[in-house]
Amino acid sequence: MKANIAVIKGDGIGPEIVDEAMKVLRAIEKKYNHQFDFTQILMGGASIDACGVPLSDEALAIAKKSDAVLLGSIGGDTNTSPWYQLPPELRPEAGLLKIRKELGLFANLRPAYLYEQLADACPIKPELIKGGFDMMIMRELTGGLYFGQRSTEMEDGQLVARDAMSYSESEIRRIAYRAFDIARLRRNKVTSVDKANVLDTSRLWRKVVNEVAVEYPDVSLEHMLVDNCAMQLVKNPQQFDVILTENMFGDILSDEASMITGSIGMLSSASLREDKFGMYEPSHGSAPDIASMDKANPIATILSAAMMLRYTFNLVDEAAAIEKAIYDVLEQGYRTVDIFAPGCQQVGCRQMGDLIVENLGD
Repeated sequence: MKANIAVIKGDGIGPEIVDEAMKVLRAIEKKYNHQFDFTQILMGGASIDACGVPLSDEALAIAKKSDAVLLGSIGGDTNTSPWYQLPPELRPEAGLLKIRKELGLFANLRPAYLYEQLADACPIKPELIKGGFDMMIMRELTGGLYFGQRSTEMEDGQLVARDAMSYSESEIRRIAYRAFDIARLRRNKVTSVDKANVLDTSRLWRKVVNEVAVEYPDVSLEHMLVDNCAMQLVKNPQQFDVILTENMFGDILSDEASMITGSIGMLSSASLREDKFGMYEPSHGSAPDIASMDKANPIATILSAAMMLRYTFNLVDEAAAIEKAIYDVLEQGYRTVDIFAPGCQQVGCRQMGDLIVENLGD
């Protein structure tokens, strides 16, 4: 198989972790006789420095012509970086919002899985996570508060800021269909999370999700208010299979879910549109405090590359091989600093990538 992949290394630890993911993909390419053609483009702070904007039209055009996008991380220290002295529309994150919107990436998949080798790193009491947990957070990505109208104006002698949240039936319906389809591939349960006791958008969300659920009699549906879901994630994470929710709630809940796995450095992410195209990135940020120190954990990015093989290219065996190699490396006791425990061997970002490649075999 031949595929064109746009690569955005980004900022902070982004170049380091993407290098390791590309190293693993090269090993897959060799072992399974594929051809991956990588084209590097800029986004975020690196693009601001080079082009004056967080995402250039030229970079976006290359991304649109690719079969998939592999992304590291963008942004820097919001307190010290000059990028955050710029207007909001010129800051690094504006590039991320733009590429999601322009590529039509409405469905964000964030798996949260507890590796048995990392159970001690989970902050939840052992008796609450015995046997582990495995959930998929399905976050709507191109609507809601983050894309609504916003303003900051002077009224009656003081600044007043407004952010508008809106959702249409069609936006809700398409993400709901994707969640129920994913649930059918897992354990046939969807938990739809909203704030229907307060928000009109949530009441519409619940109405449309109920309508979609009728078409999936084999999938159970429950509704849960977002504040209760936040509590249940740390009280009983094993109850969840697929969590379906809107943009802002999904942003917050997926970060919470990532931390109960032991480290956000373990959490992959896929952003999909209605066809097979997707953008794949780790759930964590750019961690500028450890950039270029060989301390970053590349596993989330490597797992994101595995998701790319599975969801965009339908290379299920290849994706499973990467996932097994990661499991084997953890079983052998190797850890980056964020998941290190007594009795394990600490390794850096590059060595972790090398170990995963070694465990893939020839």
